[in-house]
Amino acid sequence: MDTIVGKDGGGVIVTLTERSTNMLLMERLPQGKRPEPPAKAIIRLLFPYRHTVRSITTDNGSEFCAHKLISKALAPKGSKKPNLVFIADSYSSWQKGAIENANRLIRQYIPKGTDFSTLTDAFIRKIQYKINRRPRKKLNFESPKSVSFRLIVNFALAC
Repeated sequence: MDTIVGKDGGGVIVTLTERSTNMLLMERLPQGKRPEPPAKAIIRLLFPYRHTVRSITTDNGSEFCAHKLISKALAPKGSKKPNLVFIADSYSSWQKGAIENANRLIRQYIPKGTDFSTLTDAFIRKIQYKINRRPRKKLNFESPKSVSFRLIVNFALAC
């Protein structure tokens, strides 16, 4: 997970990418980078997938200091030490390469210098929709949406 900040701090977008399928989830945060709003947004975005979340890697930005709240909300019931969130080393963006690449794709639709507070939630969902339907070489030219859906169906059938 990561955040993208608009011009002069004008709005924030929290982004999450599933590593194996490159499925992107994103949401605009009107409250900015305070720790609780991103944590609540991440819990809301990942709650439908809580049974399949194994780990979350992020940077050590102050917006993610409520990571224990995320781990507690998404960890399997009965876990003695729920720790789903891992923090990458400082200045080591390669440790979370999938999200950095996803943020680069987002910047094709929202260039630097854009004030995010002017963007609508519908526009953010439209970008997510487009990126998740874009074929990827990594996925044998399938889209993240189709691969993710197939994995979720297989997981549900196995349970």
